[in-house]
Amino acid sequence: MRESLYVRIVTPTSIPVKTRRDFLKKGGMAAAAMAAAGAFNPAEAMSGLISVPRGAAEMPAEDTVRELMMVAINTAKSAGASYSDVRIGRYRNSIVFTREQQIVQTADTDSIGAGVRALVDGTWGFGATKILTKDGVAAAAREAVAIAKANRIARDQPVVLAPTQAYPNATWKSDFKVDPFTIPIEQRADLLLKANAEALKVKGVRFVNSGLLFVKEDRNFASTEGSVISQTIVRTAVPFAITAVSADFSDFQTRTNVVAPAGRGWEYVLEQDLVGNAPKWAGEAVEKLAAKSVDVGRYDLVLHPTHLWLTIHESIAHPTELDRAMGYEANYAGTSFVSPPRDVLGKLKYGPEFMNIQGDRSQSGACATIGYDDEGVKPDDFMIIKNGIVNDYQTTREQANWIKWWYDSKGRPTHSHGCSNADNWSSVQFQRMPNVSLLPGTKDIGWDDIISATDKGIAIVGDGSFSIDQQRYNAQFGGQVFYEIKGGKIVGMLKDVAYQMRTPDFWNSMDMIGGKKSYFLGGAFNDGKGQPGQVNSVSHGCVPSRFRNINVINTGRKA
Repeated sequence: MRESLYVRIVTPTSIPVKTRRDFLKKGGMAAAAMAAAGAFNPAEAMSGLISVPRGAAEMPAEDTVRELMMVAINTAKSAGASYSDVRIGRYRNSIVFTREQQIVQTADTDSIGAGVRALVDGTWGFGATKILTKDGVAAAAREAVAIAKANRIARDQPVVLAPTQAYPNATWKSDFKVDPFTIPIEQRADLLLKANAEALKVKGVRFVNSGLLFVKEDRNFASTEGSVISQTIVRTAVPFAITAVSADFSDFQTRTNVVAPAGRGWEYVLEQDLVGNAPKWAGEAVEKLAAKSVDVGRYDLVLHPTHLWLTIHESIAHPTELDRAMGYEANYAGTSFVSPPRDVLGKLKYGPEFMNIQGDRSQSGACATIGYDDEGVKPDDFMIIKNGIVNDYQTTREQANWIKWWYDSKGRPTHSHGCSNADNWSSVQFQRMPNVSLLPGTKDIGWDDIISATDKGIAIVGDGSFSIDQQRYNAQFGGQVFYEIKGGKIVGMLKDVAYQMRTPDFWNSMDMIGGKKSYFLGGAFNDGKGQPGQVNSVSHGCVPSRFRNINVINTGRKA
């Protein structure tokens, strides 16, 4: 069970805010009223309007953290663990959401504690505590060992960890210049309200929702193999949704998902120029009202990177998680058609020869980028699909040995790709997706070049709704903005567009991709996996690409 050091104050209605003084006054009044009513409820996670700290603790000093980690792993080893690691971390989240000219929600969470993992006779155990004292972390370590021993009765085969280098004094910081947690809530809200106001000036726009989400993680790791690692990670998301309504109220259209999440700070928010771009996004929402409803049929699709990243995420990144391919995610989010490994590695033709899919945690500003994973592994860049053929899976130290036979056959060392992650100190680490990206082609062409080479097609910008089966094989994808292509030119906007696909058929139909100048990082801020569920942030780089003769359906037609 997770325990937060912040308490949320929940109010049933939004508070109109005109000035900074108004924000402080009305926020304080709401807080006082809720406190008087005894309405402090930590379980109401993301539903609060105003959040206030309840004396949130600070992380212990660096020397103290190191000492506590040594106590934890030494206790686990003394209790019978052949291997142990400990993570002591502080995990913070901060959000503000607005609608039109109102602030409708703010919330802050701050969670500090330790998680200890122990391996006993090839079986895992895990314990966690928020009590950062020697006795507290020692108790968590003993609990981890006790759980590992109890789990032996259900063990099918022992866990064997692939080797990794020890990093006794490693530090790392993600690519942010301005810590968003230093930016006052009033300044964040003011930016959003100004952007909303600009969008509302566009005729036909009725609703605007916008927000800022920030995550900051101070992670410390140590293991019985000698690693001691400290890292600071910041991530940012900027949700923005504009809704236009027709004059006769017969239709409404939205433009959303306009800014990709990133592993950067406040400077990233400013670079998006929300106020300057809001009228453009609003105009697209209005234009969709008058767009022609698509005729069903087969079209060549030109997919913009702001759309294609999601198709990559669902139809390539998830099915190449090794635990999923081995059946370990069957209860929650399904399995994978990219299995069993012996039948697909080096054999399955996923796409054309120029298709190369890389897994990494190294791209600057990407959401899954990190110096060291939650097993102390320094991640590498690796080819998941090489020249169109399945070449590897995403792995942890435990999983790498599952396909040791493949690495041996290729003369490659068996090691983890650094894909272990936990979303909190109180969560046990397991395999999570790195950045998974479609690498650029050798010809440095771009979006306009691919459109000009297309006679009859549909260009799709932005990600939308989707559906995919439990094996990541059959799927349907929508989008945000759709344009009809005729004779190499965009001739107008379409709506009600979705395309159907079978994963290998779809990717093998790709016949053009952009070059380096058209590369773009999209991504997911809250990708779910596991039981109990955890969330992970991940980016997917890609280039505009063309797919031939794809079945397009009309989502607006009624029976």
